[in-house]
Amino acid sequence: MSRKTPKSLSELVFRPGGPLQELADRAAAATRLTDGLRAALPPALGDQLRAAQLHDDGTLVVLAASSAWAARLRFEADALLACARRQAPGASRVEVRVAGPGNPEAG
Repeated sequence: MSRKTPKSLSELVFRPGGPLQELADRAAAATRLTDGLRAALPPALGDQLRAAQLHDDGTLVVLAASSAWAARLRFEADALLACARRQAPGASRVEVRVAGPGNPEAG
């Protein structure tokens, strides 16, 4: 009876074409997008952008720290969309949401 050799977690997660690889790629893309958007904003405002993700329909969803910061980010929607399009040309509109207390990105 042959025994299978144990595989490392990174080998399982980053197996090319695997579902965990796709998830890891999407998470990395969301992190790059969030970092790029934060850098394009004034520092005080960028610090209040909790996360960003581009949905398949082209909607850029931005999570703000509070409703007040969400209002400020909405004023920057054109700049956010222009910045997002540099990384993902398919971005077509911006939706700003408040990161709720159950959201791990809420701070």
